[in-house]
Amino acid sequence: MKEEKVILVDTNDTPLGIMPKMEAHEKAVLHRAFSVFILNSKNELLLQQRAFNKYHSPGLWTNTCCSHQREGETNIEAGNRRLFEEMGIKSELSELFSFIYKAPFDNGLTEHELDHVLLGYSNEDPSINPEEVSNWKWMHIDAIQQDCEQRPNVYTVWFRIIFNRFYTHIKSIQ
Repeated sequence: MKEEKVILVDTNDTPLGIMPKMEAHEKAVLHRAFSVFILNSKNELLLQQRAFNKYHSPGLWTNTCCSHQREGETNIEAGNRRLFEEMGIKSELSELFSFIYKAPFDNGLTEHELDHVLLGYSNEDPSINPEEVSNWKWMHIDAIQQDCEQRPNVYTVWFRIIFNRFYTHIKSIQ
């Protein structure tokens, strides 16, 4: 399988070059990423439990899907591609906001991303890719907010960072 590359960016999201994904995570270099959040008509978020064979954060719960844009791919194109690859569903996505975060892991890797947060709506249950996802569930956003406070260790580091911003944004428009 061809090694995945990420787009290196500055703090204004200006592309600076391309680097292999693992090297970028080893060196903690700022790169472009996206996080997809799918809500249903009950204001529940589609969560995924990461596959247990993942090289970091295996078995933890997180947002619907997330990954990295490919060279020449828009944020929306990348989100739609990965949403279908991981969860087997399609949704019209829109970009909510973007921000920079840095999260080191116990294995020496670091996520240092300019993350584009994408929102879509669907009432469809996913057809998961077991290489990427071990389980899924719909959970009301208020229940997620409480659960993240009570049981933070069952969620990925980046989800806890992003969800607070997402939750505030969604509550402000509802």
